[in-house]
Amino acid sequence: MTSAPQGSRLGSIDRLRGAVMVLMLVDHVREFFYLHLQVGDPMSIASTPPELFFTRLTSHVCAPVFVLLTGLGAWLYGSGRNLQETAAYLAKRGLLLIVLELTVVGFAWTFSFTPKMIYLQVIWAIGLAMLALSALLWLPRVGQILLVVLLVFGHNALDGVNFGSGEAGFIPWAILHDRSVIELGGGIAVRTSYPVLPWIGIILFGYLLGPLYAHGASVETRQRRLLAMGLAALGAFVVLRLLNVYGDHAWQAGSTALASLMSFLNITKYPPSLHFILLTLGIGLLALAGLERMQGGRALALIGRVPMFFYIAHLYLLHLIYLLLAALYGPNQGDRFGFSQVWMIWAMALPVLACLYRPCRWFGRLKQEGRQRWMSYF
Repeated sequence: MTSAPQGSRLGSIDRLRGAVMVLMLVDHVREFFYLHLQVGDPMSIASTPPELFFTRLTSHVCAPVFVLLTGLGAWLYGSGRNLQETAAYLAKRGLLLIVLELTVVGFAWTFSFTPKMIYLQVIWAIGLAMLALSALLWLPRVGQILLVVLLVFGHNALDGVNFGSGEAGFIPWAILHDRSVIELGGGIAVRTSYPVLPWIGIILFGYLLGPLYAHGASVETRQRRLLAMGLAALGAFVVLRLLNVYGDHAWQAGSTALASLMSFLNITKYPPSLHFILLTLGIGLLALAGLERMQGGRALALIGRVPMFFYIAHLYLLHLIYLLLAALYGPNQGDRFGFSQVWMIWAMALPVLACLYRPCRWFGRLKQEGRQRWMSYF
């Protein structure tokens, strides 16, 4: 049995986390500079150009893989600690993420202290998922496995369950499963963009992967199992998608092969359907196995070690750049400033990424020094 040194194991996790953060950055450039041509969920094949469709599609792996790695990171944190200490850490970090979503992150999107619509997005969902995980740690492993299967494979069976805005179950169901708008009164509303139920299944699945990364674990066994699970997930996605029976809306053959492929890959993110989870986590598991063999990727690993700092910093930087360009050039896409070509989204991401590299390196050094305990939560 061959075991990998700890740095090798954690390096692959950091590189994958960094890679999904970069893809997330590209998608958020789209959010700021291509909002004049919005994409729905699932996307409209008729009105979404292929280059925009596939640009949006690349970002689909971001949230599922990040949540998966959050669960894996929770296991690594708890390795050598008791369950009570691990649960307390997860609960505190989950609450912190929820507060950040409602304050620092929300303000980064709107630059308004009194927004009319409050969006509960991915940071909120991760925070709630961490709170749930802090409780689910106490279940026996068999119970955790069964719960993952139930949440990931079974949540689409609940798609037909709905509550009206005046019913008692409306708010909790909007948070758990049914993406909705909750009116708070006074002209303020909340949008539950990331219903949390399937995300709890994903974070728990990541936690269950933890023993593969135990100190001294076999490299061959870990990579073989990651590859097997990744291929099985992708295979299940293809089979279920072809069957068009359960797990997402049906796809349709188009007038061209490209249109058919776009329809086949046009899966639901809010909340993540079974098809969405199988495709994205299948890719993530294969990448996790492959990146352990990779040499280099230091920039990705650097970003992956400071994900929350990167997330907050890139939102503020993108918003400031947008306001600057809008002031210089004025609205050129309806009432907004925006890019005229999709390739400009990718081109803009490169200088933004370069601007964030040194701040991330600086924060990474501070975090590594461990002078401030609060930095461990970022």
